Amino acid sequence: MNVLEKKNGQGGLQSELIAEVRNSTLTESQKLQLIEEKFRDIMMALGLDVTDESLKDTPRRVAKMYVKEVFSGLDPANAPAITLFKNDFSYDEMLIERNIPVYSYCEHHFVPIIGKVHVAYMSKGEVIGLSKLNRIVHYFAKRPQVQERLTIQIAEYLKKVMGIDDVAVVMDAEHLCVASRGVRDTGSTTITSSFHGRFLEVEIRKEFMSLLSV
Repeated sequence: MNVLEKKNGQGGLQSELIAEVRNSTLTESQKLQLIEEKFRDIMMALGLDVTDESLKDTPRRVAKMYVKEVFSGLDPANAPAITLFKNDFSYDEMLIERNIPVYSYCEHHFVPIIGKVHVAYMSKGEVIGLSKLNRIVHYFAKRPQVQERLTIQIAEYLKKVMGIDDVAVVMDAEHLCVASRGVRDTGSTTITSSFHGRFLEVEIRKEFMSLLSV
């Protein structure tokens, strides 16, 4: 299923949100070459001297940054390999990974979204390697994004790979499209959440939110 295809019903929405993006028919080297050429055109349109010693390699640097780093989550081959372990201690309380740093890019202006993500789940027989929670966050963050979608994608993906419903995700981030342009407000952040299963219960949600500030 393609993330750009619209589906009806909640199940369709969930599948859409965690689906991979449309596979590109371009090879990595073709992407690098095309982006380099187009970005050079942008620089020239802005009146920059692309022969300047400081600027001449910028189009290539930007292309490599886009393909290999900040938008690497667009390549399904970069999806994290998930490792699950038997819950030998029968631990049935919530497990929380707090303060996962997130660096993404606003899809409206292609400027950074910088913040932290908190992920929690309750095991139903298996646990996930802790670093995999970070990798899931980073994988979906490395795409042009809106924060609401990113928050839901993380939660839905964790539910899918663990086969559970009891998942919570909270994201608190600053949007540089707000801070560096437009209203130029540097003091505000945006908070989004995605609660599922037992985390929809008022007391469980309160406990989770209180533990974020411990």
